[in-house]
Amino acid sequence: MTQTAAALGMCFPRTFPAALVTEVARRLDAGGADELWLIEDCFYTAGPSLVAAALTATERLTCGLGIVPAVARTAAVTAMEFATLDALAPGRFLPGIGHGVQEWMGQMGVRPKSPLTALDEVTTAVTRLLAGEKVTMQGQYVVLEDVQLDAPPAQAPPILLGVRGPKSLALAGRVAGGIVLAEPASPSYVRAAVEAAGSPEGFVVAAFSAFCVRSDRKTAYEWTAPWLAGLIAEKNPALPALPFYDDLTKLFDEKGIDGLVSMPQDWWAELGPIGTLDDAAAHIDALEAAGVHHIGLFPDPEVEHGLPQLEYVLELANR
Repeated sequence: MTQTAAALGMCFPRTFPAALVTEVARRLDAGGADELWLIEDCFYTAGPSLVAAALTATERLTCGLGIVPAVARTAAVTAMEFATLDALAPGRFLPGIGHGVQEWMGQMGVRPKSPLTALDEVTTAVTRLLAGEKVTMQGQYVVLEDVQLDAPPAQAPPILLGVRGPKSLALAGRVAGGIVLAEPASPSYVRAAVEAAGSPEGFVVAAFSAFCVRSDRKTAYEWTAPWLAGLIAEKNPALPALPFYDDLTKLFDEKGIDGLVSMPQDWWAELGPIGTLDDAAAHIDALEAAGVHHIGLFPDPEVEHGLPQLEYVLELANR
């Protein structure tokens, strides 16, 4: 599964103020980037609202929603949200659904006993509703009786599932149009995830990449190493796909963050667009070769550090 030109854009971190979204969207739109990915995490800003603002502020930018938790809204309301966003800018909206963080779902009183079943039912229901069907379902988590959207999309966008585990990836391959892979979506992890999904024909792959460009590699590595240390400590599920994973964890155990800063450049090149602008471009090329269709560069979550990275996004988009 290969291609030559992935759509390239930026992610809007959950910590960015909501009012900043129109400025970011317009700068990306005017500067030649392809996409803006809006992040919804409980209990920060709401994804569909940000997408609506970004779509109406731009002329050509595609806006991705990564992701709404399956059980935070009813399936019918999620379908209404998606249809409305598509109507605001037909062909420029990419919807994503996921499990959501189960602790957060518990805080809201909607944690399902079977997240996999809930995601299956919601994805199936939303897909059918967006296709214009009149839907009746009696599932464990989705109950609909003769529900039909008044104005479904003329051409429904693919629903992408923001998932990580092997069972969830396999589910995505069966019931969804593609996947959204959270950072660090290395090329090796992309290949493993698509394989776990069954490599369906026409499967859309979006990947978020932790993005840090500096004037020299060492500065970028020093900036990013604490983030990587956190991923190792929490046993992030994307890391074991790395061909050097065992050596990476051994290095971290022995030398900590300093060891990560000094690890081989090709390890950093696999992990993300981290280092110089040329390093970032090489990583993007590797993601494209792995079969990624949409790349969201994920800047630092602090506005004062993350927002300046937008100029690098535009440089990469116009290379």
